[in-house]
Amino acid sequence: MIGPVNLYPYQVVIPTINRLEKMAKHFVAVHGACHGAWVYYKLKPRIEALGHRFTAVNLAASGVNEQKLEEVHSLYDYTKPLLEVLASIPDDEKVILIGHSGGGMSAALGMEKFPHKISVGVFLNAIMPDTTNRPSFVLEKYSAGTPVDAWKDSQFAVYGNPPLTSVTVGPKFLSSTLYHLCPVEDFTLGTLLVRPGSLFIENLLTADKFTAEGLGSVTRVYVVCDEDKTIPLEFQRWMIENNPVTEVKEIIGADHMPMFSKPDELCKCLAEIADTYA
Repeated sequence: MIGPVNLYPYQVVIPTINRLEKMAKHFVAVHGACHGAWVYYKLKPRIEALGHRFTAVNLAASGVNEQKLEEVHSLYDYTKPLLEVLASIPDDEKVILIGHSGGGMSAALGMEKFPHKISVGVFLNAIMPDTTNRPSFVLEKYSAGTPVDAWKDSQFAVYGNPPLTSVTVGPKFLSSTLYHLCPVEDFTLGTLLVRPGSLFIENLLTADKFTAEGLGSVTRVYVVCDEDKTIPLEFQRWMIENNPVTEVKEIIGADHMPMFSKPDELCKCLAEIADTYA
């Protein structure tokens, strides 16, 4: 005779799965100028191994995005792929939004447009604007403090009407300034995949300011990389003083590309931010 079926194991497994689903966070990340979503190829599987979601976005004319830079005339145009991702997020869900390097400007625009969909904004050794000055203010300060010869073999050009400045980073700049602590394989990947980009300073000179109700209402964390030669530590500290954040975290021994040079440490740092603010 067959006895009664014991459903007890299923009764404990299902709530456990539900709890894991509730614990899972959604990270959305954007890259810096001249790069693409491919920069997160090491970080994405690490974050997902923790049970979270990770969406890496190709901004316009970047990575595998099919637009050409000549078709991108403003920070808004450049950021549109991210804005589309954020618009698709359900109203009852919030994401952790990460902006790296020049991608901090696009992340800031995402926070400005969709503050209610972002639990915390992470500026990963990134350009971080404020809500007091014009949007180009921090970029102007950065450009003024960066000697022309610091860009080494990078190439600058003018395109569009009204004109915008484009930049194509060169191999010497990549190896000595961007990727100087990265594995040679990642440097090689960079030389194969970088595309012309822009910081859209000319457009931002006359763009509307970020607002206290938008960008200013989002909880923000700044992640400092102490060996960064592209956005030096001193400038990162100045941006934080200029526009204070909720928390500052530091990754020791990381260059400008911590997703390559310190992927495990970066993953741990982001997981801690998610646990605290999401």
